[in-house]
Amino acid sequence: MDYQTITYTLADNIATVTLNRPDVMNALSTQMRAEITHAVRTGGQEARVVVITGAGRAFCSGQDLGDRANAANIDLERTLRDEYQPMLAAITECPVPTISAVNGPAAGAGANLALGADIVIAKQSAYFVQAFAKIGLIPDAGGTYFMPRQMGMAKAMGAALLADKITATQAERWGMIWEVTPDEDFAETWQARAAHLAAGPTAAYAEAKNAIRASFENSLEEQLALEAKLQGKCGKTRDFKEGVLAFLDKRPANFEGR
Repeated sequence: MDYQTITYTLADNIATVTLNRPDVMNALSTQMRAEITHAVRTGGQEARVVVITGAGRAFCSGQDLGDRANAANIDLERTLRDEYQPMLAAITECPVPTISAVNGPAAGAGANLALGADIVIAKQSAYFVQAFAKIGLIPDAGGTYFMPRQMGMAKAMGAALLADKITATQAERWGMIWEVTPDEDFAETWQARAAHLAAGPTAAYAEAKNAIRASFENSLEEQLALEAKLQGKCGKTRDFKEGVLAFLDKRPANFEGR
């Protein structure tokens, strides 16, 4: 795909998807959603970690409502079903770890795009806002799924109804994201996290993701059975053998991702 609204780079087993419409704070258009979906799927096949970030001062301002004349005529149900759902599935079902590197404001669907990643790292000056109520809508793009699981019912309900800004520091404190970093350390931090994951046991990461996501639907007995099954698969990988040898030799493991 010839990307027009994002950039895609691959280096050192890290695929970086950069939302690249800085003039509109990286608002999500139909084309951008298709390009993100394609790029994340591509990264999942050729990299060992996928990073999503934004160009300019914002991460993503959410749905591009376009001009005033057409904004009220958007078929939101079709758009969410046919465009957002595949994009979010590409992220949440990605076979390698995903990172949202939130470089600035993340609003509406842009906030929930960020929350769909496995690990969310934000600049201290960034913020999240579920702005939907301000235009008579409910949180979408996975917001009603991600928020209660990540920060609990009370905070999720307040975020949805009040539409207040949630600072990156608050988001970290509430368990909404993994970490917040000083602005000057942001790029170095997410790049170091990405490099760590890119050198890790990729197959084990995939199964850990599967197990954790399944836990919300399972009983303890079912979850223990799933852990046993997935651990059995991990125990047959080259990375497990290398990890044990490295431990016994008292040296860093050289994981191949298989």
